[in-house]
Amino acid sequence: MKKKQKFTSFSLFTSIVAAIGGLLFGYNTSVISGALLFLKKSFGLSTFNQEMLVSIVLIGALLGACFGGLITDKLGRKFTLFFTSILFIIGTFVAMNANSINILLLGRMILGFAVGIVSLATPLYISEMSDPQHRGALVSLNQFAVTIGILLAYIINYSFAIDGNWRAMFAFALIPAFALFILLFFVPETPTFLATHGKKKKALKILSKILIDTKNSEISNIENNKEKKAASWSHLFSKSVRPALFIGIGISVFQQITGINIVIYYAPTIFQLAGFESAPSAILASMGIGTINVIMTFIALWLIDLVGRKPLLKVGISGMVISLTVLGFAFLAKGTLVSMVSVVSLMAYVAFFAIGLGPIVWLIISEIYPMGIRGRAMGIATFANWTTNYIITLSFLTLIEILGKSFTFWLYAFIGIIALWFVIKKVPETKGKSLKEIQKFFKNKNI
Repeated sequence: MKKKQKFTSFSLFTSIVAAIGGLLFGYNTSVISGALLFLKKSFGLSTFNQEMLVSIVLIGALLGACFGGLITDKLGRKFTLFFTSILFIIGTFVAMNANSINILLLGRMILGFAVGIVSLATPLYISEMSDPQHRGALVSLNQFAVTIGILLAYIINYSFAIDGNWRAMFAFALIPAFALFILLFFVPETPTFLATHGKKKKALKILSKILIDTKNSEISNIENNKEKKAASWSHLFSKSVRPALFIGIGISVFQQITGINIVIYYAPTIFQLAGFESAPSAILASMGIGTINVIMTFIALWLIDLVGRKPLLKVGISGMVISLTVLGFAFLAKGTLVSMVSVVSLMAYVAFFAIGLGPIVWLIISEIYPMGIRGRAMGIATFANWTTNYIITLSFLTLIEILGKSFTFWLYAFIGIIALWFVIKKVPETKGKSLKEIQKFFKNKNI
């Protein structure tokens, strides 16, 4: 019988500090949803220009995901978080002071680069600072922070909606960006990174603040110089890592291709399509979406280590499919019924995402890779995530014009059915398993 690990205030504090990166992720990707309603009037934006203004963050995130994994493996998880906090500050200053669409796009591009890096660095850092019994809840603090960031964006958008002050909407992000930069001085580098860079003694000292028993940790197995060095890129495609790489990429793609970020980024626009005429009323309805997202993610924090990853994924994806199907039928109706059903359907969709694909995808990709290449492997999965996010976001308004509202949401529902099959057939349960035990599982698995 495994010895029960203690839940330390040390792990909680370091996780909360890192999770501020998740809050910045959520805020900077979502603030555009309300600001867009006023930017399109200020700059006379076409449909394509609107899509570009939303999706430019995702282009930056793609680049961030490309370099983020390498930076975390070479320079450290903590250094990477420091770097992104500075990028968030610079990008916010550029965006809030933009006097042309090109300058605004540049600011959003910088913010996107920071988002792409932090989206993998935060869950990676927290995962390596957690014990197996509480790793699910602690890593999911990142997604909880993302949802808080999204809700904050909606609240700030609504606060400045009357006078259309989009500059103030962007500027608010400076507060958490500076908070992350300052608080990082009070947390250490992860023991895993230290161990793979020849600092095993220091790594075990930090690990002793996290685990009761450090003898069976993956760090305890590092004894010679060869093992201390991070593995090469070719190791990513070795027989023992390929299955994990395939699963990480697959579940990362399905998190996005089922449509979550068209709801998050375009919520006010969707509500206007459903009959909410004024910008403030559409943004207010979006705040309901953000609130549900926070509440259900908080519930997921409690369930994820109790119920397990796979049951929550199956329930969550099934609920998303049903909600999207109902939403598609709602757009066939007329009058106030469209508005009412669209609000309920979108809230249900976000609620099911928040207990399933939302937190669990980032958790799984932080668990399943060997420590020497964990950052780079997560970088590949995160790149796949942001690539799909970009394609979905850039094509949403165009799909509405070509397929119509109902068939667009039914398309996302059909993809959700495929995602459910993938989870049932391919994704392993990692609840309560140490990172070392998960690696042993994948060494004996083939795809």
